[in-house]
Amino acid sequence: MEIKKLWKVFIILFLVIFLIFNWNEVSWIFNYRAVSGLLSDFFKGSDKEIQKEEIQKIDFNNDLDDDRNDYYEKEESLEIPKIEVSAPLIFVEDRDKVYKTLDNGVVHYPDSVLPGEKGQTIILGHSAPPNWPDIKYDDVFSRLNELEEGDEIFIYFEHQKYNYSVTNKFFLERGEEVPEYLTNSDNMLVLISCWPPGKDIRRIAVEAKLKTE
Repeated sequence: MEIKKLWKVFIILFLVIFLIFNWNEVSWIFNYRAVSGLLSDFFKGSDKEIQKEEIQKIDFNNDLDDDRNDYYEKEESLEIPKIEVSAPLIFVEDRDKVYKTLDNGVVHYPDSVLPGEKGQTIILGHSAPPNWPDIKYDDVFSRLNELEEGDEIFIYFEHQKYNYSVTNKFFLERGEEVPEYLTNSDNMLVLISCWPPGKDIRRIAVEAKLKTE
């Protein structure tokens, strides 16, 4: 009996030490949202892996023409080649529905202008900490901080392609609104996510301007 007790103590100590030294890699196990999302993807299947395979097949260097007369078969979506983002672009009418919708892609903020219109088009997306499981679109904007001036962002909307170029990157406090210093003649895109990734402390915002011929 004493040997069994010693083994139990040893196993418990081993597990505690393992968790301490590997917390960054396994902490998601204790997050209900992560586990439920992982199970949901397992049983229902996910289109995310298919979309990742498709983005790898895209030759972005030969697909940069910003011709408003071209017709594109793609559904509403957002692509950022540098950070390997390819996600559905979802439109909602009610701001209260934005957060729940983020599981299915990136979301257009209802109070901002639509792509192609003059003003600010604001798009929101989740971010996740390192080693977060690849489920739903939790990590779609995790690498926003890697974007630099001149990097390309593509939006497909109503069978048109809009090509934006990154111009600026800044941070916002929780509840702080995006500055409205743009003129009515500018057509700007602003991507927003939590900062640091997965932490609801601040917001990172990447600003990009529509390319014109």
